Amino acid sequence: MSRRAPHQASAKGPSQRQLRVAEEIRHLLAALFMRAEFRDPALVGVSVTVTQVTISPDLKHATAYCVPLGGAHEDEVIAGLNRVRGFLRGQIGKQLNLRHAPELHFAADKSFEEAKRIDQLLASEAVRRDLESRPSDDGEA
Repeated sequence: MSRRAPHQASAKGPSQRQLRVAEEIRHLLAALFMRAEFRDPALVGVSVTVTQVTISPDLKHATAYCVPLGGAHEDEVIAGLNRVRGFLRGQIGKQLNLRHAPELHFAADKSFEEAKRIDQLLASEAVRRDLESRPSDDGEA
């Protein structure tokens, strides 16, 4: 029996195994998106980028964060991916060396929008004014 309480293991972040499996799933999904022909109308002719995959500690649920090329029709593409997730799970299960293929969930990646918002905030006049009025740190008092 493990000496650690179950809640302590997850408080430290994902394990090396979780990170390895998540990265392998990301690569497999990217390869499937490049060559797969989907029958779902929301996915026909759409190029999708998988930016990150997170996986639960028990390796049974994986969330793939995706962005369609150009960001157009993001909601429809994510809904389409969630409709074909059974097919994608089967394809991944054939190539992934695990006892059970994880249940896939797709979500839109909002990190690019958040980075753009932070850049706009940092470039704003109020922040620039605050930075210029701040005393220098060269040791002079």
